[in-house]
Amino acid sequence: MLREIYTEDHEAFRQTVREFVSKEIVPHLEEWEAAGIVPRTLFRKTAEIGINGLQIPEKFGGGGMRTFRFNAVVLEESGYAAATLGGLQVHLSTVLPYFLEFANDEQKARWFPGFADGSLVSSIAMTEPGTGSDLAGMATTAVRDGDDYILNGAKTFITGGINADLIVVVARTSDGGGNRRKGLSLLVVESDMPGFSRGRNLDKMGLKAQDTAELFFDDVRVPAANLLGAEGDAFATLTANLPQERLTVAITAQATATAALHLAVDYVQKRTVFGQRVADFQNTKFVLAECATDLEAGQALVDRAIAALDAGRLTPADAAKTKLFCTEMQARVIDKCLQLHGGYGYMREYPIARLYTDARVSRIFGGTSEVMKSVVSKSMGL
Repeated sequence: MLREIYTEDHEAFRQTVREFVSKEIVPHLEEWEAAGIVPRTLFRKTAEIGINGLQIPEKFGGGGMRTFRFNAVVLEESGYAAATLGGLQVHLSTVLPYFLEFANDEQKARWFPGFADGSLVSSIAMTEPGTGSDLAGMATTAVRDGDDYILNGAKTFITGGINADLIVVVARTSDGGGNRRKGLSLLVVESDMPGFSRGRNLDKMGLKAQDTAELFFDDVRVPAANLLGAEGDAFATLTANLPQERLTVAITAQATATAALHLAVDYVQKRTVFGQRVADFQNTKFVLAECATDLEAGQALVDRAIAALDAGRLTPADAAKTKLFCTEMQARVIDKCLQLHGGYGYMREYPIARLYTDARVSRIFGGTSEVMKSVVSKSMGL
């Protein structure tokens, strides 16, 4: 069906991104997956075509875009190519909104030029060992000491945590007067601060080229000037950005499922079994028709959600519905498309195998499918 959320400007940008992904990313994926990380030089290259600075104000060297649609194009084109930008995707679509909304003038002047030119990339450290989705239960603390906070604790599963220059750390700065959701703050840790260290680049089942770190904070002195937003209000701050974060996951799920369908259609038209093309079997046609229909439904949800986000009316429940449907659909579609590849689909030399393992985490990060169902049911008064 015709998509109506993009203009000619978006499509021109899409072509630029598509050519970049094809030339600068796809040929290196195998190498980056073996290394477990994309090179930092990639972020400079993406900056050269404007990806990094899309939403950075023009006075800091960015594009000054208020719309999320250009970000969505980047996510889609990466997904269609079964490629990755490493931690840059999280920086642009999950972390940067906190800086855009809550950074003061001094912080913007200090960090935004680096964001725009690719010399600075950020990550966000929320999850702790043993806490999972329970942000209010975190144990990382930051105690005020003069003009600094003394930060102690550990984080895990931090996307982009190895490459990041700035880590937005969620820490408890007070007991919140007995309210677990109060007393959390956002502190920007710079990579060269004494006491900050990175642990393992975690060995994941999928998303091999996207670095995922353990981070440790041992009496790290973080200047109060690196407090992002108001002290004690981090829970509300984080919650406010969850719709965009979850939409980001949904867009990627939709795009990679689309890539799987294209791979399967191409494969079954070339592969012959029992003297005929796999594409000629009725079962093949029916399976691919199911996948195509699922993808249309997911695309309708995604496009409505993108439009709602730009209009400032994407609700937590609507974002949760979109993520829930698209990630569960992604799993169904990619599984069916791998099945049509037969034994070859299980071989990592075929992109469908990478899509399969990469997709599994979509139903976990950004809020599990079970959390999404809880958000939706709550919006129904249940």
